[in-house]
Amino acid sequence: MKVWSFIREELSDNKKVMLIVVVERNGSSPGVVGFKMAVSESGVMAGSIGGGVMEYNMVELAKKELNKPEGKPFIKKQIHSAGGGSEKSGLICSGEQTHAFIPLNSSNFETINDMVITLDIGNNGLFQINSNEIAFNKNERANGISYDFNSEEEWLYQEQIGLKNTMYIFGAGHVSLPVSEIFRILDFKVVVLDDRKGLSTFENNLNAHQKKIIDYKNIEGIVEEGSHSYAIIMTVGHKSDEIALKQLVKKDLKYLGMIGSKNKVRTIYDSLRKQGVTEEELNKVDAPIGLPIHSKTTAEIAVSIAAKVIQVKNG
Repeated sequence: MKVWSFIREELSDNKKVMLIVVVERNGSSPGVVGFKMAVSESGVMAGSIGGGVMEYNMVELAKKELNKPEGKPFIKKQIHSAGGGSEKSGLICSGEQTHAFIPLNSSNFETINDMVITLDIGNNGLFQINSNEIAFNKNERANGISYDFNSEEEWLYQEQIGLKNTMYIFGAGHVSLPVSEIFRILDFKVVVLDDRKGLSTFENNLNAHQKKIIDYKNIEGIVEEGSHSYAIIMTVGHKSDEIALKQLVKKDLKYLGMIGSKNKVRTIYDSLRKQGVTEEELNKVDAPIGLPIHSKTTAEIAVSIAAKVIQVKNG
């Protein structure tokens, strides 16, 4: 959001801006696909594409291109090894990443302004760039990020932006408090759900964006499907865990985890098998939840869950 707001401000001041987007990444490389940076002709910049000498070189290239009277989008690969030739980045981490450079001027203000307004009110849309233009289509959906390269003149990068990763936490007990906090720090939208009224840990959860009292038997329409949706089951007992899991395991989620001992998990799985839940569906569940780091405290459990979710999200 900061990059888009920065671009809008510079364009409104009639300054040219170069938008740099990491569109592809292979091996060990500091920039992640989707990282963005904007460089204004005024010399001011926002965002990052990974830092270090590579970023410095790309910024210098952006400044040079902005000095040209007319420019069009182009692709620049950076190879992190001494044998990278003209594309070597100055890094030695052996990976590589590819950037799209998109020159922007006042003629692009309406598109960027529309994007900022849409994101600011919590909506989303499809961001697209190719060898000719930048576009933003409100409320249009795509499956995450894609990059198709046929030639220097024929390529397309598109990204769903504004569709925030959401963590649905079923159960508002003591563990839900640090779990909510850590996922808020990780910039997830946090939704906490429980079937108990008057629960202190529910009322005192200040990190949840949404809190709802629900009936665990009717959660079909609560969790939105898709690559941005994550769910954790940690209700007050194994019966309610089972009720929630039976419904959630049918959904297309990026991550689904359930807290509990190996014996509890085995008991619930055996029961669900008898109710027609398949092995393929059960294999989608991370249970016992999180990375096995011998967590003892609620905070340590939250860290193990978050670490596993990050592993899945970035995998």
